[in-house]
Amino acid sequence: LYVIYDAAHAFGVTYKGKGIGNFGDMAMFSTHATKVFHTIEGGLMTYGEKDNDKLRPMRKMVNFGFSSEEDIDYIGTNARMNEFEAVMGIVNLKHIDGEIEKRRKAAERYWEHLEGVKGIKVMKPGRDVEWNYSYFPVIFDGYRLNRNQVKEKLAAGVPYVIRQNNPTEGTTSFQDEIYGEITVDNGELDDMILIKSDGYPTYNFANVVDDHLMGITHVVRGNEYLSSSPKYNRLYEAFGWEVPIYVHCPLITDEEHHKLSKRCGHSSYEDLTEQGFLTEAIVNFVALLGWSPADNREIFSLEELVEVFDYHHLSKSPAVFDYTKLKWMNGEYIKAMDFAAFYEMALPYIREVIPGNLDFAKIAAMVKTRIEVFPDIREMVDFFGTLPDYDPEMYCHKKMKTTKESSLEVLKELLPILEAQEDYSNDALYGTLLSYVEKKGCKNGYVMWPVRTAVSGRQMTPGGATEIMEVLGKEESLKRIRRGMELLDK
Repeated sequence: LYVIYDAAHAFGVTYKGKGIGNFGDMAMFSTHATKVFHTIEGGLMTYGEKDNDKLRPMRKMVNFGFSSEEDIDYIGTNARMNEFEAVMGIVNLKHIDGEIEKRRKAAERYWEHLEGVKGIKVMKPGRDVEWNYSYFPVIFDGYRLNRNQVKEKLAAGVPYVIRQNNPTEGTTSFQDEIYGEITVDNGELDDMILIKSDGYPTYNFANVVDDHLMGITHVVRGNEYLSSSPKYNRLYEAFGWEVPIYVHCPLITDEEHHKLSKRCGHSSYEDLTEQGFLTEAIVNFVALLGWSPADNREIFSLEELVEVFDYHHLSKSPAVFDYTKLKWMNGEYIKAMDFAAFYEMALPYIREVIPGNLDFAKIAAMVKTRIEVFPDIREMVDFFGTLPDYDPEMYCHKKMKTTKESSLEVLKELLPILEAQEDYSNDALYGTLLSYVEKKGCKNGYVMWPVRTAVSGRQMTPGGATEIMEVLGKEESLKRIRRGMELLDK
């Protein structure tokens, strides 16, 4: 098996003269693959055709020495390359049948071949690189240039990059506030690019310089960056700068234990605020991901969190983003809100579903202790705007001991009483219905249930029958009661 690579941002694979893969953006490995692969015998080769100016005449080949084409399922690249850039290939052994031990031995056999080839580094599974022997990376260094070659190419105006020169032997250690001392095999560190061929710095290089110039003392980030910290530290040390304190936080997963992503809809602060969550609740909830106070308390103001939060007590294990718990916590914060502030935030949701000029403040007061997020308001109060179509079977309630027949009787008897009622405040209406209950000799629910069903068309409402009637007013309340009687009378 051979790997062919050159300065044209391309990467190809062949075995015994047969092309088995092509990668990158160069046409040779698709339109000319067969011709090229069948003319290669080994070492350096020259491509004779001149019709494609993308093609470069010199390409370097590395013989992997693998024994069988069947051993290789796929070799790819996740990095664009040129004469001065490293390329990482991934060898997939997943299709090899048998236990993990068999795959491990196969991988180690290939490592032995690769480690003897000049210009190749093998990244073996380490503490922070969790390769499972199904895949393992191989870093192709290309050829390194001596000083004279560098001078010649600079004089000729050949594009170049500047790399970090990391050691290939020994280990590098650093201290993390959560995970303690972390040691990484230097063989796992690639010589990352610092300055690109266009003269601009890479993010990784600019990040270190910017943090130093801004006086950053603590770097707080996800634990997926643990393995890259040694490369950053070597840059700090090369400049003679003080290395910052690292705090690598545990991964946050969704309820299915997958890493949070945009697809899940709550991977960012903006996502959550758009869904109707309060900033204070979000901060409180996130603070408890991977950390808990000694007394297991859950609701904290920002000022209280500042006093009690200690990142040294963060867990190393992944934290689950429990969306249900966040909604509960948000509901608790809404309950505790000043009404004026709550009303200002609730009003746009109320106006979306209720036209006209009803008493929106009274409607807001009904839902304040019943919602978990602000969008819940819409479905909870839309019946105030329009009476929904509903099934007359809703009048039947076992606990209230109501039937369609009993409900119709109650509504018919109450209609003239309510028509004569002038005061449609909640207290006055409630007193009127209680008086009717006493005369009829029944329980409150026997009367309140059919009235609430008639005026709302819902089984669940944010307020009781008389609270709803107060907001609707006399005319609309009577209209809905008459509609209920028509449904029951069919």
